[in-house]
Amino acid sequence: MAEDVYIIGTAMTRFGKHLDTGVKALTGEALDMVLRDSGLERRDIQAAWFSNAVWGYYSFQHAIRGQVALSANQLEGLPIINVENACASGSTALHSAWAAIKAGIYDCVLAIGVEKMYDKDRNKIMVFFLSGTDVEEASNFLATFREEERQRKEKEAKEKGLELPKESPGGHSAFMDLYSIGARMHMDRYGTTQRQLACIAAKNHSNSVHNPNAQYTFPMTVEEVLSDREVSYPLTRAMCAPIGDGAAAAVLCSERFLRERGPRRRIRIRASVLRSGTKAGESDICARASRAAYEMAGLGPEDIDVAEVHDATAFGELYQTEQMGFCPAGEGGPFVESGATAIGGKIPVNPSGGLIARGHPIGASGFAQIFELVSQLHGEAGPRQVKGARIAMAENGGGFLGRGEAAMAIHIIEKI
Repeated sequence: MAEDVYIIGTAMTRFGKHLDTGVKALTGEALDMVLRDSGLERRDIQAAWFSNAVWGYYSFQHAIRGQVALSANQLEGLPIINVENACASGSTALHSAWAAIKAGIYDCVLAIGVEKMYDKDRNKIMVFFLSGTDVEEASNFLATFREEERQRKEKEAKEKGLELPKESPGGHSAFMDLYSIGARMHMDRYGTTQRQLACIAAKNHSNSVHNPNAQYTFPMTVEEVLSDREVSYPLTRAMCAPIGDGAAAAVLCSERFLRERGPRRRIRIRASVLRSGTKAGESDICARASRAAYEMAGLGPEDIDVAEVHDATAFGELYQTEQMGFCPAGEGGPFVESGATAIGGKIPVNPSGGLIARGHPIGASGFAQIFELVSQLHGEAGPRQVKGARIAMAENGGGFLGRGEAAMAIHIIEKI
């Protein structure tokens, strides 16, 4: 039987707008921190997976991104694998690193994600997001949707005698429209309300107040979330993840390495699952990936103490809590409204603040989830600590294909 794989170090920079800090510098910051946390040196790393999605778009560094960023920080000559899988890039890199150790190829590896997304010209990054879809199909679909939305708003404004609200500078990404479509379908089918979505955003903003690495560290009430500027109904700005910069990393090792080096801090990866979406039918990628992860781990949703999920919007968190089995389909709204997903609730979700408040530098987001969950399992999360957390779960989705994510990684980890 293949040996278990362990996480022996994690790191995360503060997420936010780092206009004067480049990809190489962010890489070096996260690399130095994760080596300190694991008690290792550069020579101990046998291979590295480098997660990044946007660097080439801004600076033409399309290829050999990992080799460029890591060699600038004195990590070179070893196998370096570049990973791009839209918003799931970080967790895909983690899964690939896990698989290589599981296969017995390496004993100690680095997985790191870095992203520079913020630019004063918001249009640049908004255009980029469309590349996380089937561009040809999505362009036609979204053009029709946005024209229908324009007509709807124009009609409502005319009926109420109001001026048509102006589009915000730089607009918004295609993904916000895709999420809003999913939210509307859920509302029509199950009676989910906009207020329930606001409860998710308010919860995550409140959690991020206690996260010094979060991009946003201010609280928001449900009413403040609802009254924020509309992005794509029913989503307001406060329900949507911001763009930003940052880096995060993890060091993984084999059981053999663990026996030889014996680091004190260790987290076992009980399940690592990667799946792709489909174009046909309902989106079930999260349900499929979660079932596979539970089976691999020998656990069920009732065994999870804390979770980090991909809340690019509040609806994303609501939908994934249903798909991961934390509550029945259609009950995600009442579930969050009851306080079940708050710290101290039945299954705390996104104690870090999630993508909505912690931030979402694409290539680093999956690792930020792992950083948070490892902190929780070690009892080091401070005021946002989930008491008695022993088993944690992360869900990280990327791109859109058909009616759901194009890629998704699920990880279940355990303190031993």
